[in-house]
Amino acid sequence: MEDLVESILDYIRADYTDYAIMINGEWGSGKTYFWNHKVRNKIESMQLNGKRYRTIYMSLYGISNLEEISKKIFIETTQLMDKNLKKFMDSKDQTTIPEYAKTGLDMANFFGVTQNGDKLDYSEFFSTDDKVLCFDDLERANVDVIDILGYINNFVEHDHIKTIIICNEKELSTKLKSSNLEMKTFIATYLLDKEGDLVKKTDKPMVERIQDTIEYVFDKANDYERIKEKLIGETFEYAPEFNYIINGILMRYEKYPDLIRFLRENTNLIISTFNKSGTRNLRILKHALNDFKKIFDMVNKSYPNTNHRVMQTMLIFTIAVSFEIKAGKVTKDKFVNINSNEEYKAILVSSRVFMDNRQFYIKEFDNNYYYNFKAEYRFFKFIEIYIRTRIFDMRVFKENMEVIINTIDTDKLPAYKRLLTEEYWKITDDQFGGVIEEILDDVKNGRITPIEIVKMFAYFSYFIKRNLINYDIKSIKSVFLNGINIASLTATYCDNVEDELDRISVNEVGPDMEEVVKYFNEVNEKLKDKMYMEKAEEVFKYIPMKMELFYDKFAKECMDVPIFKYYDVFQMFQRISCASNEDIVTIKEMLASRAKKYTSEIEPEINNIRKLKQVMDDYIDGKEPTIKIVMLEEFSKELDNILELYKPKFLGKKEENQYN
Repeated sequence: MEDLVESILDYIRADYTDYAIMINGEWGSGKTYFWNHKVRNKIESMQLNGKRYRTIYMSLYGISNLEEISKKIFIETTQLMDKNLKKFMDSKDQTTIPEYAKTGLDMANFFGVTQNGDKLDYSEFFSTDDKVLCFDDLERANVDVIDILGYINNFVEHDHIKTIIICNEKELSTKLKSSNLEMKTFIATYLLDKEGDLVKKTDKPMVERIQDTIEYVFDKANDYERIKEKLIGETFEYAPEFNYIINGILMRYEKYPDLIRFLRENTNLIISTFNKSGTRNLRILKHALNDFKKIFDMVNKSYPNTNHRVMQTMLIFTIAVSFEIKAGKVTKDKFVNINSNEEYKAILVSSRVFMDNRQFYIKEFDNNYYYNFKAEYRFFKFIEIYIRTRIFDMRVFKENMEVIINTIDTDKLPAYKRLLTEEYWKITDDQFGGVIEEILDDVKNGRITPIEIVKMFAYFSYFIKRNLINYDIKSIKSVFLNGINIASLTATYCDNVEDELDRISVNEVGPDMEEVVKYFNEVNEKLKDKMYMEKAEEVFKYIPMKMELFYDKFAKECMDVPIFKYYDVFQMFQRISCASNEDIVTIKEMLASRAKKYTSEIEPEINNIRKLKQVMDDYIDGKEPTIKIVMLEEFSKELDNILELYKPKFLGKKEENQYN
């Protein structure tokens, strides 16, 4: 790094230059930090030919026209002439004027307000041999890069002002090629059509022909290379000293004693995790450390005695997930379906025990960031939510922390959870037999959920296959099927079976697994029916006496659920017929819009809808017209319209049955 600084200073020291130099590096890698902390001060401390150099720094980020650059140069230059302003900035240890203040000064000049009575020294405007211009964020300007470089060339070629340009050439190249792409494609297609090349038979794909035409007609990249060759004398590749910069980043937390002490103690963890991210983006690291400050404060406030190893793991996890999501290495949804450390570890254990590669990303994430770092608790849902959504969910935070406090010691975990969240080879030989016996006892007595029993069967099948336990697979299968049956008496419906089973490799442990999964699915469907029957009873009991509660619950919980399948048709009609005429109309309209929106989801209830219509028609038949009777007739017609939505499907099934 010192060699790069010295090369830049050599350029400044040169008596005569008619070229600029460029510092090229990736976004967020610390180029601006390097200028502010390594280069600028050394330039301003130089004195050549009796003159001390002054730097004028300008970020081009968001600049929309060349006039804005001129204004920035004027303000930055005139601050050197205004004695009062200079004195104020020195007293505040301020090296640059904030953008907000520049706006005020600009307006003050416009209205003729001066900072002191001194007249401008015009000789300062003509003095160029003691100025150094630095243009940053070239690729982020909203002006054509070619125009900006031409503008800068005036200072370099005609005035011989020392000029440094900081940019990311990789992004600059992408920007040059992708600007106005729709317009370029339209014109290229038009030209190909005029020349008859659109219909011409050729081995080259159409997309490639259009791209070639775009590059031929709009070759901005070549324009850039030509003006760069004329303007830029040397390009330096910026390879940052990350350790130095990261230590500088930590200094911003000096006023938080507990936090800075923890960060200083774990600087090597921060640097190691940053390096493992495979990026050079210090900006993401800054954001991650800011996020960790919030996490650190919340944990220390609510759970002050949290295990030190857990806090270290939180630091690693915060930085790691920040890089994975914000550097675009993975979509935000990759962690969404993992709700706890237990699920996270179950995925890892399954992938390692059964050599299951379906969760390849999670395994790679863990291998990368936690390599040589042992920790039982490695996934924090509240942190993942915070980084992904920017919402600090207090409920999830408290749930996570309570689990951490109660399960940080794996010896206290139930045997089946230990097997799911810890590679079996980490269990000592003298403990293994006890773990197996405890799990079998839990299965026999239905103490664990049906889905967990299925997972345990996968492990037992694997252990039998590897001769680690001496049981007959058929006998074990019978025990586990009976265990599912007993557990189902107190269990609830599992609505994410695929996700749960994806955490183990059910296809790799033998043919008996299919029978266990099939039986579980049958039991789970019964649990689903039981759940919806209870839900139907709870929701429909509000008709007709508490209609507001009915509408609220139905809208929130039943719109995409075939809830009518689970309620007696005669009771349903009795409740509807006792409702007010206005409520009958409202229910009718609600069912109509629901059927159109969730046609496929509510199909299982369609037989009960047909029966409800029949019961309604039987009740109406032969009765004298009243408003209620007319409303029920309209209701029946609407039910008929709903049935029409399914008629093509049912006709298809009827024809199919005729041929079978």
